[in-house]
Amino acid sequence: MISIITTFFFVFGLIIGSFLNVVILRYNTQRNLGGRSSCMNCQKELLWHELIPVVSYLTLKGRCAHCQSKISIQYPLVELVTGLIFAGLFLKFRDIFYVNTYVFSFTMAFYATMFSLLIIIAVYDLRHKIIPNTLALFFGALAFLGMFLFSSSGFYPHIPSALEFLSGIFIALPFALIWLISRGTWMGLGDAKLALGLGWLLGLSRVLSGVVVAFWSGAIVGLLLIAFSKKHGMKSEIPFAPFLVFGAIIAFLFELHLFPIF
Repeated sequence: MISIITTFFFVFGLIIGSFLNVVILRYNTQRNLGGRSSCMNCQKELLWHELIPVVSYLTLKGRCAHCQSKISIQYPLVELVTGLIFAGLFLKFRDIFYVNTYVFSFTMAFYATMFSLLIIIAVYDLRHKIIPNTLALFFGALAFLGMFLFSSSGFYPHIPSALEFLSGIFIALPFALIWLISRGTWMGLGDAKLALGLGWLLGLSRVLSGVVVAFWSGAIVGLLLIAFSKKHGMKSEIPFAPFLVFGAIIAFLFELHLFPIF
């Protein structure tokens, strides 16, 4: 039973991931989100069988069926990551699912929305090296609201503690100071805004753990790029939001508490 429901949420996540790709590619452009998808090269409208998440990419061997131009690996990766996160969220909250379907529905909808936003922010930053203010502020506002509506056990309206209120500020301040001291050369202010929302979403213990994962993974990837990629050197700019989002996902889904004192 669990495997069937997990598969359902994985497939649902694949579908949502396909929509997230549309948002990422069309955000801050003249194209609206409701238009038909088309090839980025030849502008040919895609048929339904060319829009099946992951499957179409594999059957088309990563190329447009009309002009044979390469399809970005971003498409299947975003779909797969979203599917895995949705499946992971179900597994995390499956006990709530069996006890109270309504509480599970609210909880799942909220965190699925939040992590979908994080995927958009991460991939957009990876593509354009900037975190849009609107997305960061919207994410932060939802995370702040979520403090009043959710706890570690799911949907539970309550008044947050002082530590919960301050968790976002505590984690955002170091990022803001790095931005200020370096005048934006080491880190963008958008990372501080994102960290603010992550602190409210995860709580201090998990967000600190996530930041540690982010810095370590960022360091490893950065060293690998310098060692094996001719396009990257010591002064290359590497977006940090994808690593922050990766750390947040790991800390949340696996209840990572490297600093359990908080």
